Amino acid sequence: MSFTNEPVVKTENLEVRQGISGVLENVNFHIEKGEFVYLIGRTGSGKSSLLKTLYADLKPFEGHAAVAGFPLPLKSKSLIPQLRRKLGIIFQDFQLLSDRTVNENLDFVLKATGWKDVAKRKARIEEVLRLVGLSIVGNKMPHQLSGGEQQRVVIARAILNEPMILLADEPTGNLDPEVAREILQLFFKINRSGTAVLMATHNHQFLKDFPARVLRCKDGKVIDEGVMHS
Repeated sequence: MSFTNEPVVKTENLEVRQGISGVLENVNFHIEKGEFVYLIGRTGSGKSSLLKTLYADLKPFEGHAAVAGFPLPLKSKSLIPQLRRKLGIIFQDFQLLSDRTVNENLDFVLKATGWKDVAKRKARIEEVLRLVGLSIVGNKMPHQLSGGEQQRVVIARAILNEPMILLADEPTGNLDPEVAREILQLFFKINRSGTAVLMATHNHQFLKDFPARVLRCKDGKVIDEGVMHS
């Protein structure tokens, strides 16, 4: 498949730091529109720090990046919400609002990102819940759902605004193997619809069962290992 448009993620000689300690240096890679990429590496190797840099939670110490058309570092903090509307960010811990129903959690995001029309918000919520296989849970509270169901709600929340890329930090880390596999298949389903995915994972079985391009954080570098075939 050939891509003629700008990559959705592009890094040039990027240096990532947490506080005063260097984490990654001389980071150079592109992610094209619609690509699926795994991000692997040991705990502490820089996976989360790299993702935080891409969604503008950490400033690049040196070098440049562009994510969804936004150059990093951003010129102003006021641009962070605009960048994040183009991204879907998914964490290992679900970060759902525990005092609101699933529908209310999703509606909160739509209202915060400028959706004024109630009927359009309702239709979009129904659409994303159907996509993640949770059409009937809209009126439930998060604590009434299993871990796998909660992560599906988080994914639904992440795709509400049709992001160009999903950035997922160990999204299956707290789930049992069978549920984790179902969540990964959901990521690939979303990817096939045209959304790029960069997913940090410790699960090397995924790489064998669902081959895709691999970026490895190791010894302060990001190494492009291409596609790992089983």
